[in-house]
Amino acid sequence: MGSEWAPAITMSIIAISVSAIFVLRGPVGKALAQWISGWSHNEAKWIDAKARMEGAGSGDVDQLRHDVEELRGQLADVQERLDFTERILAKTRDAERLPPVR
Repeated sequence: MGSEWAPAITMSIIAISVSAIFVLRGPVGKALAQWISGWSHNEAKWIDAKARMEGAGSGDVDQLRHDVEELRGQLADVQERLDFTERILAKTRDAERLPPVR
């Protein structure tokens, strides 16, 4: 009995998938993408509102944002140093592997 329904189910799944692709590539898909991308903005607003309700002033939030930006700068410096170190190590390893030039 299951084999009688298999082709119908398979064709239904294929038809639904193709229809979903066409719908999501159009204006409905764009609207859905904008709605999903707005979630992060709503979350930031929610965090700010919660901080105000708990008594944290906007100065506290601004100070935290400043600290985060400072940490991002420090992280960028560390990443540059790591890249430099990796390049230096790669050069020394390549020099050890290559035979001397005659």
